Amino acid sequence: MKKKVVVGMSGGVDSSVAAWLLKKQGYDVIGVTMQIWQDENPLDVGQEGGCCGLSAVDDARRVAAALEIPYYVMNFKREFKKDVIDYFVAEYLQGRTPNPCIACNRYVKWEALLQRSLSIGADYIATGHYAKVIQLPNGRYTIQKSVTDKKDQTYALYNLTQEQLAHTLMPVGAYTKDEIRAIAQQIDLRVAAKRDSQEICFIPDKDYARFIEEEAGEIVPRPGNFVSVDGEVLGRHKGITHYTVGQRKGLNLALGHPVFVTEIRPETNEVVIGENEDVFASALICNQINFMSISDLKQEKRAYAKIRYSHKGAPCTLKRTGEDEITVIFDEPQRAITPGQAVVFYEEDYIVGGGTIRKAIKEY
Repeated sequence: MKKKVVVGMSGGVDSSVAAWLLKKQGYDVIGVTMQIWQDENPLDVGQEGGCCGLSAVDDARRVAAALEIPYYVMNFKREFKKDVIDYFVAEYLQGRTPNPCIACNRYVKWEALLQRSLSIGADYIATGHYAKVIQLPNGRYTIQKSVTDKKDQTYALYNLTQEQLAHTLMPVGAYTKDEIRAIAQQIDLRVAAKRDSQEICFIPDKDYARFIEEEAGEIVPRPGNFVSVDGEVLGRHKGITHYTVGQRKGLNLALGHPVFVTEIRPETNEVVIGENEDVFASALICNQINFMSISDLKQEKRAYAKIRYSHKGAPCTLKRTGEDEITVIFDEPQRAITPGQAVVFYEEDYIVGGGTIRKAIKEY
């Protein structure tokens, strides 16, 4: 009997080819688009659309018809509001810079979609991510980097559980982006040349501060002081939700030379300003730990860690310093370690685990 797989179809070329590859491999494939942002204005999203827009539904439905697979739209608006949007706003109000795509992957694209898929008799869910699911000799599942570093998407997947990984397929991880587009052209998919979605899907105009103000209402942060690392008042800021660690542009401070945001202090409503060297830190503390290749960290471990999606990764030592706390000590200081972002630990080309950055440590 054929194994049944539900493919999360965004209307893009990657998930479309993933569905085709799995059908070719002999799976019983069902296409599903997660409707998570119902109130969008189609004019805002534009012709290209995003991973969760109304236009994505149209493209995915046409692809499913071309592949001759069943297709459904499932409503996950409630889960998306609670686990992604509310989290995103709350983190910014606390002076942190969240990664909503990581939250969406864990709690919506996997937790919610997987449970619903299993309830209708599916064996797996699948996505178009450039990553691979592997099982190590110790029996644990982890995420391995795709064949192309250029499109590697493992960083945003570090938070998946063992149960989720055991029921996940990622066929696109064995190909480069060019190869995926070539397959789409060969099988005559209309999305073959569709450009990738880059921005946060629920803020198409990229104005995070405006969105947060609309969502937060009366509790939105007010203007406050820019202060130096020594406490000197340098000027006034527009509200802490406008800033992130490492930021240089948009500060409107005439100090005669470039300066950077080094810290955000929600408790005093201050944004700390410093020189370039003040943005570097030698260690970080993270919590909300999720392990993949190992079940726990019982002793110090060498790894390399990424502190943001675009970070190349840096050699480090992992040290448990609390029940849900790991200190990451880098061999060389790293720039703009940002509270709220994820730190992901790697060994060779697969994920050891990761957590949420809570604090940067200037000198360790």
